Amino acid sequence: PLPQIAYDTMLAAYAINPQEKSYALSAFGDADASGVLSLRLRQQAQMKELGVEKLYEQIELPLMRVLFDMEREGFAVDGSVLRALGEQLTAREEQLKSEIYRLANAGEFNINSPKQLGEVLFGEDKLALKAGRKTSKGYSTDADTLESLRDAHPVIPCILEYRQVSKLRSTYIDALLRKIGPDGRIHTFFDQTGTATGRISSAEPNLQNIPVRDDDGKEIRRCFIPEPGCLFFSADYSQIELRIMAHLSEDPNMVEAFREGSDIHAATAAKIWHEDIKDVTDTQRKKAKTANFGIIYGITTYGLAQRMNIENKEAKQIIEDYFRTFPGVQAYMEKSKEMAREKGYAETLFHRRRYLPDINSKNGTVRGFAERNAINAPIQGSEADIIKVAMIRIFNRFKTEGIKSKMIIQVHDELNFSVFPEEKEKVEKIVVEEMQNAYKLSVPLIADAGWGKNWLEAH
Repeated sequence: PLPQIAYDTMLAAYAINPQEKSYALSAFGDADASGVLSLRLRQQAQMKELGVEKLYEQIELPLMRVLFDMEREGFAVDGSVLRALGEQLTAREEQLKSEIYRLANAGEFNINSPKQLGEVLFGEDKLALKAGRKTSKGYSTDADTLESLRDAHPVIPCILEYRQVSKLRSTYIDALLRKIGPDGRIHTFFDQTGTATGRISSAEPNLQNIPVRDDDGKEIRRCFIPEPGCLFFSADYSQIELRIMAHLSEDPNMVEAFREGSDIHAATAAKIWHEDIKDVTDTQRKKAKTANFGIIYGITTYGLAQRMNIENKEAKQIIEDYFRTFPGVQAYMEKSKEMAREKGYAETLFHRRRYLPDINSKNGTVRGFAERNAINAPIQGSEADIIKVAMIRIFNRFKTEGIKSKMIIQVHDELNFSVFPEEKEKVEKIVVEEMQNAYKLSVPLIADAGWGKNWLEAH
């Protein structure tokens, strides 16, 4: 078992400033006993001055035990399913390769070589498509360039699909297979001090970036399973970022939608387009969802137009209508930037700071990035802090109530568990209860729960 941790200089340094280049002892002076003691005293005085003692003592320090337990436990993987998926993707890669050679009508070439691909697509004696950017090394064949040419020639969608399949196989399948230990599990490393926002990150391998949007990516989740004889349980916060925004901005329309339990995206669409909520179309709801998540993070008109695949004019109108619908959100965003300019940092509900040295930069692009962080940091950082509180409370209740089931992975707003069937009801009750009560917002925090034989089925 992990010994009781009395003090941790690395976590203290992270609570004081989550953007240090290094949290190693050597970065803060002498690593001998007297050097460590004087560093501790200095850090404790700083934490008190910044008001982050609670953040350190009640969140970061106890969380270390939870993460240690999850790392040791590991995540069971069905290697045979993963290998079979790898074989399917390899076969698809070969099919797509042949199709690309046929459509390009240029013989065999290295599709993974930007130079060779650029020559085939844009060369005058080859397909001679209207070229995008030309660099010193040849034509650009990056994702944005090819995406903009999707309809220019049938070979382009094939190349994009080939890249996606190839990336899935090499980045995920092959890498994951190499990481399965003798116990049939993958033991990731949770980095508690790796992000400026306070989010926990995962490495070697990164289990937090397994794709969830496309069907091929989702299949990888099918390979992650509970312990033999156990069930897979997944619980995630419903629209937590928007709920935090409602709480921080105190916007009456947004607060009301969440308190009434409305579908927030449909409610947003109804207000923007002056419809009755039951008459909102799927397209309108989809646009409202993109607007909800984009606008609260300070997306530009151009950015929204690109994301929604609409004209700039329509995107501008949506943003204007959105702010007319949620004036409190716009006021909060302006106030966030103002406060960051004044203080030089933004902070979460738990007083975790994100320092923004570029907030008053003369360079508009650099300043704009800092301004978006001023809006974003309190939301994303508060979400990270809230789920950390929930994890600590769940872990402690499992211990005190003698629960054998285990928490195995955290992915941003989602927690996953390997659960003994006889503990099913009890685990769901504890997890949902602790997630929903981790922090008292002015709107309800809701956790959705799902069960299955593997990660894909449960989530």
